Amino acid sequence: QVQLVESGGGSVQAGGSLRLSCVASGRTFRNYVMAWFRQAPGKEREFVANIRWSGGEGYADSVKGRFTISRDNAKSTVYLQMNSLKPEDTAVYYCGGRGGIVLMNTPNAYDYWGQGTQVTVSS
Repeated sequence: QVQLVESGGGSVQAGGSLRLSCVASGRTFRNYVMAWFRQAPGKEREFVANIRWSGGEGYADSVKGRFTISRDNAKSTVYLQMNSLKPEDTAVYYCGGRGGIVLMNTPNAYDYWGQGTQVTVSS
């Protein structure tokens, strides 16, 4: 079993930045793909970014060039640096984890989830 705890959300004006963190515990962080998804009110959970244990990332088109995913395996932590934030980035952001090396972009491919952290971007 893996427990994931997100932090770093908050309120920011458009053009601002936030960094989200997700700490994993309970099992080895090794060989897990970690991902960030987000869910706005009334919408489905959507893919944001993912990263392999050994490197290699993927991004949604809507965040490419603005968001950067990274991980510190020694700290069992994955980060999401969000720059140039837009009001449409407002959502609850969730950290997800799945075993293996395949970068999957669908929520049902992930076995473990955090509780989410709210990001609000005002215009």
